[in-house]
Amino acid sequence: MEKIELTCIGCPMGCPLVVEMENGAVTKVTGNTCPRGDAYGRKEVTNPTRIVTSTVRVEGGTLPVVSCKTRTDIPKGKIFDVVRALKTVTVPAPVTIGQVLVDNVADTGVEIIATKNVGVKV
Repeated sequence: MEKIELTCIGCPMGCPLVVEMENGAVTKVTGNTCPRGDAYGRKEVTNPTRIVTSTVRVEGGTLPVVSCKTRTDIPKGKIFDVVRALKTVTVPAPVTIGQVLVDNVADTGVEIIATKNVGVKV
């Protein structure tokens, strides 16, 4: 049996988790104080994912860049592919919160959305 120690990031508590695995399958999660900890531990050892936050360039805006993030989590192994893809993106102003800036970033099937408003430079 394999034991993997993690710190849960499912909520602000940061519970110390121990995930027990046998033959590649999770058999037990301990240390969590809420159900999110159990779900996080199981997912983290079998299919880790993350939300990616970054910025993209804005053309003609009151700011040179806009903050953005993936709409949903992506496979952890695709993080650097997403960041590289965002380096090539420039969007025209204005930009509004929630606006889709990139569809299917790095072939993940996930959109990149703006997390800030950027007006047009006058």
